[in-house]
Amino acid sequence: MDGQRPGPVVGPNGEGGPEPNRPNTGTRGAAVRVLKRNMKRSGSKNCLSQKCCLGSREKEWLREDPSRGCVYVYGTDHTSSICDLHVVLCTVDTTASEILLSEGTEDLYLQLNGDLVRRLEPQERPLHMIYKYLSDLGLRDAARIQEEAAHSDLSCMIRFYNEKPSSLEQLDRILLSGVYNVRKGKIQLHKWSERMVVLCGTCLIVSSVKDCQTGKMHILPLVGGKVEEVKRRPHCLAFSSAEAQAPTYHVSFDSAAEYQRWLRQATKVVSQRLSTVDLSCQSLEEIPEHLFYCQDITNLNLRHNFLQLHRAAGVRSLCRFSQLKVMNLSQNKLGDFPLQLCEITTLTELNVSCNGLTNLPPQVGQMLSLQTLNLDGNCLTSLPEELGCLQQLSCLGLSFNDLSIIPPVFEKLTSVDKLCMAGNRVESLGLQTLSNMAHLKSIDLRMNHLIQVSGTLEGLDTVTQFDVRDNQLTALDLRCMGNLEQLHCERNQLKELNLCGFSLRAVFATSNRLSLVNVYLAPSQVISLDLSRNCLTSVPDWVCDAKKLEALDLSWNLLTELPLRVMGCPKLRKLLLGHNQLGNLPCPADCIPLESLDVQHNLLRHLPDFFFSVALNLRFLNASANALESLPSMFSGEENGTRLQVLYLTNNQLTDQYVPFLTIHANLRVLHMAYNQLETFPASKLNKLEHLEELNLSGNRLKSIPSTVSNLKHLRTLIAHSNCISVFPEIFHLPHIQLVDLSCNSLMEIPAPDALPPALQELDLKGNSDLVLDHQLHDIFSHIPILKIDNKPLPNAEMTVQSIPWSHGLAEMSGQRNKLCVSSLAVGDFAEGVEALYGMFDGDKNEEVPRLLQCTMGDVLLEEVQQSNCDRTFMCHTFLVSHRKLGTAGQKLGSSALLCYVGHTAPEHSNNFSLTVANVGTCQAVLCRNGQPLVLSRMFSVEHCHEDLLRIKEQKAIITEDNKVNGVTCCTRMLGCTYLHPWVLPEPHITKLPLTVQDELLILGNKALWDYVPVPEAVQTIRHLPDPLSAAKRLCTLAQSYGCPDNVATLVVCLNIAEDTCTCEMHTLTLPSPSGLTSTTATKESPDSVTPSSSSGIASEFSSEMSVSEVSSEVGSTASDEHAVAGIDGGLRPDRRCSLHPVPSASTFQRQPSCATFSSNQSENGLDSDDDDLQAEGLHTGSRVEVEVDIHHSRQHSPDPSALGMFQELEEDCGGISVQILQQNTINHNQMSSQEKDDLPSSSSGACLYRKKHSNGSVVPLEEILNLIEVASEAPKKKTGYFSAPSQLEPEDHFVVPPHLENEVRQQLNDFESGAEDGANALEEFDTAL
Repeated sequence: MDGQRPGPVVGPNGEGGPEPNRPNTGTRGAAVRVLKRNMKRSGSKNCLSQKCCLGSREKEWLREDPSRGCVYVYGTDHTSSICDLHVVLCTVDTTASEILLSEGTEDLYLQLNGDLVRRLEPQERPLHMIYKYLSDLGLRDAARIQEEAAHSDLSCMIRFYNEKPSSLEQLDRILLSGVYNVRKGKIQLHKWSERMVVLCGTCLIVSSVKDCQTGKMHILPLVGGKVEEVKRRPHCLAFSSAEAQAPTYHVSFDSAAEYQRWLRQATKVVSQRLSTVDLSCQSLEEIPEHLFYCQDITNLNLRHNFLQLHRAAGVRSLCRFSQLKVMNLSQNKLGDFPLQLCEITTLTELNVSCNGLTNLPPQVGQMLSLQTLNLDGNCLTSLPEELGCLQQLSCLGLSFNDLSIIPPVFEKLTSVDKLCMAGNRVESLGLQTLSNMAHLKSIDLRMNHLIQVSGTLEGLDTVTQFDVRDNQLTALDLRCMGNLEQLHCERNQLKELNLCGFSLRAVFATSNRLSLVNVYLAPSQVISLDLSRNCLTSVPDWVCDAKKLEALDLSWNLLTELPLRVMGCPKLRKLLLGHNQLGNLPCPADCIPLESLDVQHNLLRHLPDFFFSVALNLRFLNASANALESLPSMFSGEENGTRLQVLYLTNNQLTDQYVPFLTIHANLRVLHMAYNQLETFPASKLNKLEHLEELNLSGNRLKSIPSTVSNLKHLRTLIAHSNCISVFPEIFHLPHIQLVDLSCNSLMEIPAPDALPPALQELDLKGNSDLVLDHQLHDIFSHIPILKIDNKPLPNAEMTVQSIPWSHGLAEMSGQRNKLCVSSLAVGDFAEGVEALYGMFDGDKNEEVPRLLQCTMGDVLLEEVQQSNCDRTFMCHTFLVSHRKLGTAGQKLGSSALLCYVGHTAPEHSNNFSLTVANVGTCQAVLCRNGQPLVLSRMFSVEHCHEDLLRIKEQKAIITEDNKVNGVTCCTRMLGCTYLHPWVLPEPHITKLPLTVQDELLILGNKALWDYVPVPEAVQTIRHLPDPLSAAKRLCTLAQSYGCPDNVATLVVCLNIAEDTCTCEMHTLTLPSPSGLTSTTATKESPDSVTPSSSSGIASEFSSEMSVSEVSSEVGSTASDEHAVAGIDGGLRPDRRCSLHPVPSASTFQRQPSCATFSSNQSENGLDSDDDDLQAEGLHTGSRVEVEVDIHHSRQHSPDPSALGMFQELEEDCGGISVQILQQNTINHNQMSSQEKDDLPSSSSGACLYRKKHSNGSVVPLEEILNLIEVASEAPKKKTGYFSAPSQLEPEDHFVVPPHLENEVRQQLNDFESGAEDGANALEEFDTAL
């Protein structure tokens, strides 16, 4: 047969394909070809170690036509290390019957995601099923689908068997049988006889071996009976029934393994109170024949099987159970309602949900005893009138069907008190319809298409609960419901809400647009009220009259004041007022019962005086993100203190003056005072907080932690990063300490402890650039499970520093959970070039899948980049391949995934960069461009992704009331969780954009971060921080202080993109004159923020191979420290431009330093002899000039007195270009004389001379700034480039050298210095590629 002819018969040589291992005859030879492979298994029994089982001939044959492919058919023997595998070469038109002929087997079975196994129908096409499965995942290219289908590890998602596989445990649940010696009765005179023994359902069946199916059978009901061990005979059990005068059967087993199997299963049966049989998830096509002998069965669970309607032992045989009362047939893909069920008159509860039912037969009216009928997750559009005959029916589930109106039959179902129609297609609801159904008390219409609820003049007094969540309502008037007790209307578009308050107890109306909420009749019974995330400008008056109100949530509104009557509600326990515009809080004169108060993100400068004297029951207070300058005290004479246990005061303006006021809270367990203005924390005051378990003092100016911290015997968590701490706190004697975070400080040494605290799990010391751990400390700290410390490289004279235009910092905090289920990926030099890869993976409650993705996704991306030049293609394939590579771990577990790839744009060797972001799940990426946030990812959850919600509803998944797909996850797309296919998919959302100089930073965070830290606040908070590690730490700390109890992770990437990626119209803009712009100044307060930390990577050294565009354009926006941010105007910043094309604007913002190193072997001062003006300024011989160019209008920084002797800085605005020129001394540490300093000319523009903590000893006059840039621009044109000389070591660089290597290192350094001198004297020419 011709190989190019369409059909199942193809081959690489045009003659039917490669030769099979077995002879083919007749039709079998013409249909398909089979290759037999014996493959070794990998660690998982379901995954093979070899990716593809095809040879070169087979691959070549497949490439000829994308409709061709291979189907892997597995054997069922899992005990052997060698897998019996047949590779079937076929086309998408090949049917299962044709493959069966080639295999010589009777049936072919399909297993999806390691779950159930079903028999394929003869006309089904296996290869077409594989291709459709891959297409549903997100693959679009036919050739790539063919390639993915050839991977054997795809079998973890879709697999074919030539025999039905089943585990031993699964067989035991269905039926236990065997031939054993049996003795009837307790008297030993009875003889042992060989009998067939079967344990099925609820009964033990004993019969003759020869006539086991037709002869006499002894049936012993075991429910409520006994199964006991016979001690006089090994491996023997005695079975007895609960019935009177029932015989006892002794069964002797052949082995201990069989004995244990029977004992385990029989014990489950006898322990039941009801005659219940659970055969769910067993891949059953028929009901076991022996089960029909158990006539005492009342509850039968057959959920999630493949029961057939047409088989004799299928669903049609269920009527043989005479006492059946409860039946579960959900998820069996029946398609039609089994009419035989209508003959079971004893049924009281029937579940046929998720079976694809399109209609309900009239015969259902015969089931007069039915009380509960579950029809959820089907395709019903109407209900028969005969259903009204079921007068005992009290519960009818119709959720997630296709009903567009409330079925009229409900008027006859007088016993049904709840309307369950969530997830249908109802667009309009007339309350007049409900008035004809007076028996309905609860209405559930969430996730419909409701756009209108029309009222009625008549009273509707029967409805007590009304749920219209996740619809499209703009107004809701329920004043006619006089007895309404609970209302759910979250996530609509409501602007106005009218209710009757006579019986009202709870209202949940979050995430709307409410500006007016009217309640008629005083709501004297209301207990809980949630009006958060709306547009309320004032508290409704009726709220003040709610005398029984216990919980009130008014957060995320526009409130400017709070009535005193609200604070004075007699039973108010919980009050949430965060994210408003409150300038002050009222203070009642009398005591209030308030226990929890949240006023974060307001405009409070002070809390009410003596507030703690009236709020004696207060246990939780969150006043973070305000402008607090003081704390209230108690009345004089009150010495008992307060009951406050949790206090959050992060991100305020508190000083040391008010630390003593904390001592009145002697019961404090949690104290967060991060990012205030603390310089000291008195030891005596900390000593009085003896019950503290968690202390967070990050982001202040502390130089030490009080020594009395060692007296806090209950302390579990100490977080004090981003301070100026130079002395390690005394925490090694704390018995319960688990977490210590001292990152981003000034630690230099740590005293060696005698022993580590027994509970210490994590110690974070990153960002302490001067910290050196000796071998003894390394050995001690190696026993800490999580130790974070900077890696300091050994000195290497040949080591070159490659400049990359980005740097990153990572922070992860587990919160109140015991384990961290978030993993991050950060590769700043991805693919051995100037590219980067950043990722974040959140497993919610599992840590296995995030770690697997962290380890594998980078390698997968590297492979995909080499195969495709299209960003969207290789990014999508990266996610889908990673989804496949999860193997068996991804069958039941999953993870959100976010990947950010920074690569070169076309052409391949261009210096331009683009950012490609792809994500599934809830991790998000935000780019700060010109000071404004740009969200690059999508939130794939049920609440946030309307398109996926419609898709999931169309596929008839059940979304529970907590908005989780099948009650498992809120994500609509994620990697893993393949058993939720096709509802949850791995196809990512992809965004690509070019990077420009306007791009300042990239923030990656998991869902917990963005839930508590709004995107604009996150960007504005850290955009001025120089250190990405400190920035990431700050965001995580804010999230925890704002109330996040879960895992929170942040990855901050500081961007410093070169000018060749600038998107401004450089040919149409002209450089303005120096007099065209003015400059303003800002003050830097923290000495540590002057120079970026070693981990920030913002100031980078340029090697001799860098281009002029990179040298002249390494620009950005610089960070001041966190204390200076508060004084910066929050208005819009001007567009960032390249240094050659600045924007003529008077707006200012801070700069990001970028250093370029120029050196030369042509002159002593590193410049050509032509540059006489610069040479005349007396630069030191052998020095290095560092040019820091800021292309924006800059803020000048006040000098740091402590650093005056360390560096000099000269700053001036020249036509919108702020330039700092710093000269570094040689290795000999030569210093400028005072005479040289006095000879420095002053700037014509009046710029001041500053000193900073840099290793620079001289400056260049500012008059020559533009000339210097021009000289740098001309460097590629000269034979002797400016960048040819090797870079010199920084004078302040300190290396830790082991004692036994000192002589060798010293010799290498001497050789290096002598070589550098020889190179300076030699006349060499270099063609440097810039």
